[in-house]
Amino acid sequence: MPEEEDSYGKHGEPFKHDPSFKGPIQNRSCTDIVCCILFIVAILGYIAVGILAWSQGDPRKAIYPTDSRGDFCGQAGTPLENKRKLFYFNIMKCASPMVLLSFQCPTTQLCVETCPDKFMTLTKAHANDKDFDYYKTFCKETVTRSMSPQEILRNRLCPSMLIPSKSFTRRCFPDLGLKGGVVTVGNSTKFDDGSGKMRDAKDLVDGVKNATVVMEARQVVMKIFEDYTHSWYWILIGLVIAMLLSLLFIVLMRFLAGIMIWIIIIAVIAVIGYGIFHCYMEYANLKNEPGANVTLQELGLQTDFTVYLHIRQTWLAFMIILAIVEVIIILLLIFLRKRILIAIALIKEASKAIRYMMCSMFYPLFTFLLLSIVVAYWAVTAVFLSTSNEAIYKVVNQSACVHSGANCDHANYSTSKMKADCPESECNFAFYGGETVYHKYLIALQFYNVFLFFWCANFVTALGQMSLAGAFASYYWAYSKPGDIPTFPVFSSMGRSLRYHTGSLAFGSLILAIVQIIRVLLEYLDHKLKGAQNKFAKFLLCCLKCCFWCLEKFIKFLNRNAYIMVAIHGKNFCASAMNALNLLMRNLLRVAVVDKVTDFLLFLGKLLIVGLVGVFAFFFFSGRVKAFENTAPNLHYYWVPILTVVIGSYLIAHGFFSVYDMCVDTLFLCFCEDLERNDGSPARPYYMSTTIREILWKGEVADQSASAALQPQDEDGALKNPQEKDEL
Repeated sequence: MPEEEDSYGKHGEPFKHDPSFKGPIQNRSCTDIVCCILFIVAILGYIAVGILAWSQGDPRKAIYPTDSRGDFCGQAGTPLENKRKLFYFNIMKCASPMVLLSFQCPTTQLCVETCPDKFMTLTKAHANDKDFDYYKTFCKETVTRSMSPQEILRNRLCPSMLIPSKSFTRRCFPDLGLKGGVVTVGNSTKFDDGSGKMRDAKDLVDGVKNATVVMEARQVVMKIFEDYTHSWYWILIGLVIAMLLSLLFIVLMRFLAGIMIWIIIIAVIAVIGYGIFHCYMEYANLKNEPGANVTLQELGLQTDFTVYLHIRQTWLAFMIILAIVEVIIILLLIFLRKRILIAIALIKEASKAIRYMMCSMFYPLFTFLLLSIVVAYWAVTAVFLSTSNEAIYKVVNQSACVHSGANCDHANYSTSKMKADCPESECNFAFYGGETVYHKYLIALQFYNVFLFFWCANFVTALGQMSLAGAFASYYWAYSKPGDIPTFPVFSSMGRSLRYHTGSLAFGSLILAIVQIIRVLLEYLDHKLKGAQNKFAKFLLCCLKCCFWCLEKFIKFLNRNAYIMVAIHGKNFCASAMNALNLLMRNLLRVAVVDKVTDFLLFLGKLLIVGLVGVFAFFFFSGRVKAFENTAPNLHYYWVPILTVVIGSYLIAHGFFSVYDMCVDTLFLCFCEDLERNDGSPARPYYMSTTIREILWKGEVADQSASAALQPQDEDGALKNPQEKDEL
């Protein structure tokens, strides 16, 4: 057969028959030792970075507002515990464009219990004891009733006036509004600036706008953080429901694989169909609502994403997207109907393998635990690194001063030369920074933290893949099932993987981590170049992002199959990857028509679980069901827990279904190798079961004529013609 020989020549030599080969090799040696040592050194460095970050960082800097003395507003166990809001003495000082560059509002900032709710000037408040007691809550502690207003203002102990304000990210900003097209503060269009001069409320807009721009990102993050604190309990319940559903599906597939696959297919179509119906009803109900016909382009970007749900165009877009997905799934099911029957039979065979090693069903929980540790370590280290800067104080002066904006020592500023040169100046907290060697390399440490996160997460995933591959390979290559299957196959395979192939796992994970970190850098560059007008640079960046996305997908596919070959033959990563790729290329048709159809069916199972849990989360957190109105938490953005539950549900479902996915991939590679090693004769019998033989036989019949593909079989299903493997 010259064509087949040519194919073998192009894609490596086929596996030769070896009577001593009985599946995963027990006598093996360590592989990729250099990469193993490199990985251990990198982990030790990662631990050192974590210890350094934990010793230098302070997460309170990211949680609490900071006053002019660098104290945290609202911190438990301090005199400021009940003073959770930050009050600006003169918000007008925030109107300077320099605020956007230095992130420093040049006015005294004070921690207070509540924001002011009425107009009041210091002069008027000083004339009334009750008003002055209220006014003092927005002054420094050293102010007394015996001081004159002029003395208080000269020493900058109090603001010259109070303006009705509202809390915004735990900061007091003037309560601006519109009345008849005129800007108002509180309910008035004018305010006294403290000097007896009445000013328009719109004069405050620039100050508030700049301060808001500085804090807008933090405001969104804080609101999302508050939503998590109010809904974390219900998010966990949603994730537990997703885990129970995934486990239930896996258990039922063990006994009712064919029925469960058809249930999944029908249910996915039904869930997406309901989504289309729901979007249409929302679209129709908003027909006569005022403002509902505004386009998304006219609305622009809004921090409150619930605004988009009151726009008809939003629901129309959702409906179109779901309809396209529904049509694609239905068309795929129609065109792949014969392949689906074959894939269902392959999943049934995978269920038999899982039946003999039930512990494999719970292995994703172990992987999830390890990934949780990796993610938690990365997140905590990132927070401590980002908050390990020192408090920087700068000179603030309302009049001309040669030291204005210079760094200063807050503790000794009153006796310093700067204070003597500029008597009216103050040394206020500006921001967190630092000029030491540690602070100069903070970005490098953050980069190292992200890179090691990718490497460790990929390593944990790779360990799970190799452990399961070794277990399922031992099932396939067991001539007498279950008698020849080793005891505790999953744990034995994991032990072999860690003892002999930590270097190979680290090697494959390192390659994938490098590609992922490059993708992160490309996203960072894309974010920085968004305002650029260079069309060629944007095009080049877009091409690079696309190429590296494809490269990441290919490396994941290659690594997965390489780990299977390492688990079976015990060779190093490069040799295993080459053998796996050549084996797949020699069986390219089967890969396309059988293996990938199985992946599609398992993906539908994940989609069903995500859809069911997502619909439940939507109705619960949005309060659309009256039964949940008093139970659901009050949130700023109810899409935050919904999105978290949906993403978490997919990851959980992916973890459980990955057992079947890994089993199918392992059985498929073993089948291809079995066809090359053996010919079905008594001297070289196939290790594959009759069921697998029939499954893949049907796969060939669907693409070749029956007369050319079918060969005579004896009564027990063995192939009579030794050349039959060449025709498969």
